[in-house]
Amino acid sequence: MSWSQMQPLLTQGTIDTLYMVLWATVVSVLGGLPLGILLVLTDKGGLLQNRPVNKVVGVIVNIGRSLPFIILLIALIPFTKLVVGTFIGPTAMIVPLAIGAIPFFARLVETAIREVDHGLVEAVQSMGGSVSTIIRKVLLPQALPSLVASITTTVIVLVGYSAMAGAVGGEGLGSKAVTYGYQRFDTAFMLVTVAVLIVLVTLAQLIGDGVIRLLARRGRTAT
Repeated sequence: MSWSQMQPLLTQGTIDTLYMVLWATVVSVLGGLPLGILLVLTDKGGLLQNRPVNKVVGVIVNIGRSLPFIILLIALIPFTKLVVGTFIGPTAMIVPLAIGAIPFFARLVETAIREVDHGLVEAVQSMGGSVSTIIRKVLLPQALPSLVASITTTVIVLVGYSAMAGAVGGEGLGSKAVTYGYQRFDTAFMLVTVAVLIVLVTLAQLIGDGVIRLLARRGRTAT
């Protein structure tokens, strides 16, 4: 396959991959952030200590993390079709991508929140700060660099997930690699597709690292 034939396929595949990853990341952050915070708050010694709730949420998150994505993808076909109306195409793949990434991101959020100095929490608490105030004024701002790193890691994972989704009708670069690279024995196209995926992952990491450095500089300036 010549470059002129590859280019439109790679362009469309990249657009579909970015579309899936972007929206799946948004849903994962919206779903995983409160779950991760809840895991910290309801744990032993937490502001909302509730061991039964913590155990239930922890089990749900662990189950979600333990399922291989390709199996989750197939298992969610009926649910995806119910939500979107179809189980093929980039829009349909957002559903399993997000569901697969939410528990992963929740654990990263939990780790980031636990790194916050508990002394700051106690100081705000002693001044009569509510739980919501502590979350908004202490936990999230203090954990922000770690949360950005967690989002970056989630984006990279979702790029890999999206490539697997291409094997079952998800479109994107994974689908193009399977259809035009693997099935047609076009090694050159396969290698170029892999190179594009590597570039996407590298760019995501560079952007994430840049934001973290910017936050670190602002933190030093503020102090």
